Amino acid sequence: MSVRDLIPRMRTRMPAVRSESANPILSFHKEMNRLFDDFWREFDGGSGSSLTPSFGFPHVEVSESGSEVKVEAELPGMDEKDVELLLDNGILTLRGERRGETEDRSRRISERYYGHFERQIALPADVQEDKVKAEFRKGVLTVILPKSAEADQRVKRIPIN
Repeated sequence: MSVRDLIPRMRTRMPAVRSESANPILSFHKEMNRLFDDFWREFDGGSGSSLTPSFGFPHVEVSESGSEVKVEAELPGMDEKDVELLLDNGILTLRGERRGETEDRSRRISERYYGHFERQIALPADVQEDKVKAEFRKGVLTVILPKSAEADQRVKRIPIN
């Protein structure tokens, strides 16, 4: 249960009605409150999952099989030289910079991400750091991390009575 569940909702979903006697500052205040409520509602739930969504760049997909952990990151329009990979204490770090192709003065609207980025991914198992492989093809970075033998030994089966 979040703290927001304990606070009673007093605001209604009624649109702001503009009349001659309405105070424009009060209407603006109500509309801003509604916008913030709508924004935070996305974080309060809806999915019922304990997993928190990640809003970072690049978008990644982590999968695990019996022998390896596979991390795929979407990096459209980038080259291998623009990305750096680091592995330290079970955390894979992707960092780099995406540069724009045009001057800012000529850009009217931009919904693309430019600039420095860093994404850290906690790996679900111990890996053999000396056998990690990375490949970059068609804007997708694929990192294969073989699991260590110790990772398999740490799994303990628990009998159910």
